Amino acid sequence: MKVLVTGAAGFIGGYVVAELLWAGHEVVGLDNFSKYGPVSHEHDTHPRYTLHEGDARDVDLVTRLMWDVDHVIAGAAMIGGISYFHEFAYDLLACNERIIASTCDAAVAARRAGRPLRKVTYLSSSMVFESAFIWPSAEGDQLRIPPPFSSYGFQKLAVEYFARAAWDQHGVPYTIVRPFNAVGVGEQRATAAPEIASGNITLAMSHVVPDLAQKIIRGQDPLHILGDGTQVRCYTYGGDVAAGIVRAMGSPAAHNEDFNISTDERTTVAELAAAIWHKVHPDGRPLRLVHDKPYDVDVARRIPDTDKAWQVLGFRATTTLDQSLNIVIPWVRDAIDEGKI
Repeated sequence: MKVLVTGAAGFIGGYVVAELLWAGHEVVGLDNFSKYGPVSHEHDTHPRYTLHEGDARDVDLVTRLMWDVDHVIAGAAMIGGISYFHEFAYDLLACNERIIASTCDAAVAARRAGRPLRKVTYLSSSMVFESAFIWPSAEGDQLRIPPPFSSYGFQKLAVEYFARAAWDQHGVPYTIVRPFNAVGVGEQRATAAPEIASGNITLAMSHVVPDLAQKIIRGQDPLHILGDGTQVRCYTYGGDVAAGIVRAMGSPAAHNEDFNISTDERTTVAELAAAIWHKVHPDGRPLRLVHDKPYDVDVARRIPDTDKAWQVLGFRATTTLDQSLNIVIPWVRDAIDEGKI
C-alpha cells in the first residue's frame, strides 16, 4: 500500500515511517521542518520513501499528495513538552486547527473524486484525558469528563471531532490513535523553544525523559524536577507507538474506532529520575532531588486502559522503560557532544 505521513520528519513521525517501510509499504512524507529545522533519518534514502518539504496547512499541497495514496497517517502538528503548552498556547491551537482542517479537506476531496484513499488515521494525544478523575482512562472517557484545560489538549480533542465529523458528513473513514508519553531518540533542541533555567542547567524543555537525562549527564546534583515527583506516567517506546499506529491503520477492525496506544507500566517522575540517575551513575552515588514549582498544566496521573488495543488489534507495547532508557540515554549523551540539545 501507499501511505502519506504528515509530520514525517518529527519525533513520532520518524518512527512511523520506519515501521511502514519495514512492513513493505511505499511511503510519502510531508514535513516543513518547523520544529527542529532540517533533520535526517536513516530511511531518508530508502527507495520506497519520498519526503516532500511543505506545510500541512496548504490544502492544495496536501490534496495533491493524497491523490494516489491508500492511507493517510495524520501526524503533523505543532507539538512540544510542557513548556510548549504554556509558551505557545495560542499558536498550538491556531496552527493545529488549520493543519487538521487542511487534512480533512483534502481527504474529503479525494473521496469525492473516487481516489483510492481508504482511511485517515489521526494522531490524537493522551492529553484529551487531561481532566480525568478516574483511572485508567478508557476509550470514550474523553467524552464523559470535563474538556482539557490546556489549549493543546483541547485541540487534540478537536482532532477527534474532526475525524468523526468528516465521516458523518462526507463518509471519510477514520481511526483515532492516542500515544501516551512516547520516549525514544531524535528529539533535538526545538528552534523556537524558550530557554528554561532548571537549577544550574539551561535547556530548551522538551519532554521529561530527555530533559532529565540531559541534566544528569551534564552533572546536575542535586537534580531538579518539576513538582513533588508523584506524577504518574506510562512511558511508551517510540517503536512500540509506531507499531501500534501502523497496526491500527491497516486493521479492518479499527474502522471508525479509537485506541489508546501505550504501555501499562506506571512510573512516577521521582521513580523515572532515580532510574536515569542510577544508569548514569552506576557507582551508587545517592540521588538528591530539588522540587521546582510545577507548571499550571502538570497532570497528576496519565494512565491508559490498554485493553481495547489488545482485544481489537492484538497490540501490546512490549518495550520496558528500562529497555527504553538503555536506548535513549546513550543517544542523549551523543547529542550533547554533537551540540544537538
